[in-house]
Amino acid sequence: MRSLSRILALASQLWPLYVAVVTGAVLNAATGLGVPFVIKAATDEVVAALTGTGGSVTTVVWLAVGLLGLDIAHTVIGNLGGYAGDLMAVRLRSILSRRYFEKLLRLPQDYFDNQLTGTIISRLQRSITETTTFLNSFANNFLPLLITVGAALVIIASYSPWLALLLVAIYPVFTWLTMLTSRRWQVLEGQKNTAFDIAGGRFAEVVGQIRVVKSFGSQQRELDHFTGQYDTTVAITRVQSAFWHRMDVLRGIALNVIFFGIYVIIFTTTVQGAFTIGVMVLLIQLVTMARAPVTMMSYLVDSAQRAITGSTDYLAVMDEVEEPSPPADAGGSVPGQAAVPAQATVPAQAAVRAQAGQPLLEFRQASFGYGTGEDVLREVSFTVARGERVALVGESGGGKTTLTSLLLGLYPLRAGTLLVDGRDIADLPVESLRSLVGIVFQDPSLFSGTIRENLAYGRPDAGEAEIIDAARRAHAHGFIIGLPGGYDAEIGERGVKLSGGQKQRIAIARALLKDAPILVLDEATSSLDSKAERLVQEGLDELMSDRTTLIIAHRLATIAGVDRIVTLADGRVDEIGTPAELATTGGIYAELLALQGSRAGRKSLRRFEIVG
Repeated sequence: MRSLSRILALASQLWPLYVAVVTGAVLNAATGLGVPFVIKAATDEVVAALTGTGGSVTTVVWLAVGLLGLDIAHTVIGNLGGYAGDLMAVRLRSILSRRYFEKLLRLPQDYFDNQLTGTIISRLQRSITETTTFLNSFANNFLPLLITVGAALVIIASYSPWLALLLVAIYPVFTWLTMLTSRRWQVLEGQKNTAFDIAGGRFAEVVGQIRVVKSFGSQQRELDHFTGQYDTTVAITRVQSAFWHRMDVLRGIALNVIFFGIYVIIFTTTVQGAFTIGVMVLLIQLVTMARAPVTMMSYLVDSAQRAITGSTDYLAVMDEVEEPSPPADAGGSVPGQAAVPAQATVPAQAAVRAQAGQPLLEFRQASFGYGTGEDVLREVSFTVARGERVALVGESGGGKTTLTSLLLGLYPLRAGTLLVDGRDIADLPVESLRSLVGIVFQDPSLFSGTIRENLAYGRPDAGEAEIIDAARRAHAHGFIIGLPGGYDAEIGERGVKLSGGQKQRIAIARALLKDAPILVLDEATSSLDSKAERLVQEGLDELMSDRTTLIIAHRLATIAGVDRIVTLADGRVDEIGTPAELATTGGIYAELLALQGSRAGRKSLRRFEIVG
């Protein structure tokens, strides 16, 4: 239950609703307990009237009116408490979901490298749903019952301590029998959740890449894999449910025996004259109230265990270590620039003020590897001056996205240093660092929504004129205004309604609008035909003006106008020089030039790419 307590603590601002739920449960119990006393009084009046020892119709009628009032109050209070419980549950779900999403946004990139997107989504839905469903049920149903039982036991003890002791004995017996099953049940539940998460993860992945699935005719294979995971849950459930219900039979028999003793005591004591008929009716009703939560205990424990398992999974994510980032007020801002909050934008001219003679970017003996694998970059050292255009060239598989990822602070270096304007990026808040970098990926990575929303993703406050200007410079304005809705056209998930070239031009316009001082072009024109590439290149030339640019591209024509080329081999810097210098050294760049000139060379060229 500690995990559930932590869940409630995460939403401590809901304390007024917690108080309302508890208050409603107390009042609900009070009105419910009043009913047996009214019925007792009415029973005694009726018996007295029938035996000729007293009683009156008027008294019985007023007792009936009192019973009606208690029933109405019980109904109203129960529904008010239910409203508070429902509101608490949905607000709790909202808070937990927001905190989960917020946590995910702060986790390091390697967490996502080791998780399926669908699994992350499935875990959110399952864990929060199970937790909030239990808490809602507990607040609306079980909590009032528990309070009622507590009061009922006190009242029963005033008539017969032995009855109270027998009733009290029910709960430890039931709890002990439940604990015998709980540990194994939770292990099986964890196995089921794993299968559900795998199935959910694969489901999301297949739906997101349905074209690939269909093009390879893999529908049946994917369906079989998905079905297999659910078949696993069915098999586990057979074992789990059979075990649970066998133990539930034992619990039920134990409870039946105890209640047999209780009823024997009530009936025999009444026959002996110690209890009146009214008292007997009162005690039977109170015992029934005390028995109600016991009969619901199986459901409660089952729901509680699911909630505990779900909350444990949720808290496991919440306990993940976040990506390191020094606070903005701890000296981590970029020199010459105020600390940049999340979502902020920075004018290119003011973002970085490089000192004379100081490189804007500098790798010093930088080494990096993914997870526990071997290094993919080894002692990489080179500098990039402000406004310089540098191309990174290397063999295929040499770390295409690695340098870009390091520059964005997505992964920490294993060794060495990466400096921006003389400052170690480890000392910079990641929001400030990433605000300085504009990037165009090989995959445009657009979001569902409108073209306008995608263009302004890096600058949500951009005006209409700025958005249109960026689209014009990326040569995207023409096709945008030709779409139904223009800039407000919906493009579908990942821009599925646009062609590859159109998506790429939207991505380029997005980078133009961000106007960051450091630019990374990661095969930015790879999806364009020759005509579109020429159009976009004009926009890129303007974008690269007075910016520090790292160019990552397959096509040598794309890097012909760079200032320098850095070639990498086996994760190490091999050569650094101008295109003219490296064309005659016999190194990787010279080999690429030679291969480009022959038909066989063009085939062999596939094993080369720019490393990023």
